[in-house]
Amino acid sequence: MSASALSTLTAALLMVTGAPAPQPVSVAARVETPAVHDDEAGGHADADDPAVWVDPDRPGRSLVIGTLKEAGLDVYGLDGRRLQHIAAPAAPGEDAAPGRFNNVDVVYGFPLGGRKTGLALVSDRGRDRVRAYAIDPAAVAAGRPPLKDVTAADAAPVFSASEAEVDDQRTAYGLAAFSDDDEAYVVVSRRSETRVRLLRLEDRGGRVGYRTEDTLDLPASFTLPDGTDWTPCADPGDRPQVEGMVVDQEEHVLYAAQEDVGLWRVGLDDEEFERPKLIDRVREYGTPWTYDAEEEECVIDTAGDPGFGGEHLSADAEGATIYHAADGTGYLLASSQGDDTFAVYERQGANRCLGSFAVTDGLATDGVQHSDGSTVVNVPLGRSFPEGLLVTHDGEATPADGDREGTGFKLTGWESVAGAFPKPLTIDTESFDPRDAD
Repeated sequence: MSASALSTLTAALLMVTGAPAPQPVSVAARVETPAVHDDEAGGHADADDPAVWVDPDRPGRSLVIGTLKEAGLDVYGLDGRRLQHIAAPAAPGEDAAPGRFNNVDVVYGFPLGGRKTGLALVSDRGRDRVRAYAIDPAAVAAGRPPLKDVTAADAAPVFSASEAEVDDQRTAYGLAAFSDDDEAYVVVSRRSETRVRLLRLEDRGGRVGYRTEDTLDLPASFTLPDGTDWTPCADPGDRPQVEGMVVDQEEHVLYAAQEDVGLWRVGLDDEEFERPKLIDRVREYGTPWTYDAEEEECVIDTAGDPGFGGEHLSADAEGATIYHAADGTGYLLASSQGDDTFAVYERQGANRCLGSFAVTDGLATDGVQHSDGSTVVNVPLGRSFPEGLLVTHDGEATPADGDREGTGFKLTGWESVAGAFPKPLTIDTESFDPRDAD
């Protein structure tokens, strides 16, 4: 179901139940990347998920890396200017699916070919792989394209048992990366399934491969407080998938957004998944629905809502990211795609929700709608973002180019987010360094 349709349904749901929607505070982005277009002229580029690589010598030269699905990757400076484009792999055969880059994350200090290397790691939904790109600080300093493909030739499908099964497209979808001492890992979710897999990265002769460490299957159906069973709305044969994920590598906790369900917290103990806990539900949780085969979409019965949903997320629950502060404090941010907001939870304890914000139109940029992915960095990034940076996917970049729908990424200073709340959020630029793995 589209984000816009779900937003409309959420509004109707609130009118029926009388439950007041929490009022988000408003912030404005400072920088936006060039809009991309999902048509033949635009190379079928559809922005989705961002990551930030922090430059070790000059943080103001840091990079924003964004996935464009079938069009691959773009690399941007902090001014939003495109520095490099990387195409997704071509289809390996006439009837095979081409590469399609869905999510991206960064790890630092991975020992590759005898050198500690920063990596951009990408879920290739089209070919069911994790792709690895080495980031060269010297190339950044010299103004050369900084990313180089270092994926091992023998990298196997993450979920599929064969190349034929890859083309069924129940493939690598969401992705979150983290380091633990000298080891690096990625958590990958499976499209149209509830499965999540933990992979350990390996150096294979100067190229990056991986092997499975653990697998977790989240629930596909739920027993409601009134004793009835409920399954989230989905196309026939699909199960409630996960996309947005983040790992708190200090606390060894995975947060996973199951789109039509809510936000899960999963401990990672000795690189194994612990028992998952649902810490928040989408507003639509538990609401009956039917499937309209002619329109090929779910129809939610808002009048039959039993009132078991949460208050902070409107389906789809999407991009999750961690803002680190001292002594385990800070924030978990999650995209509430259905109402174009971002929920803010405490990082510690029971992850109490503190409120939400929306990125709205500013002097230099338009607002953010239908956001899939986001990432936040607490450290200073030069003069442009001296108190940290939040990068969000924008699913509706404007002004539109005629009838062409555009997408892109927005860059917002963390101080703008922190200061917008009645009780300002913490700004802590010193207690955590994402490059500590170096």
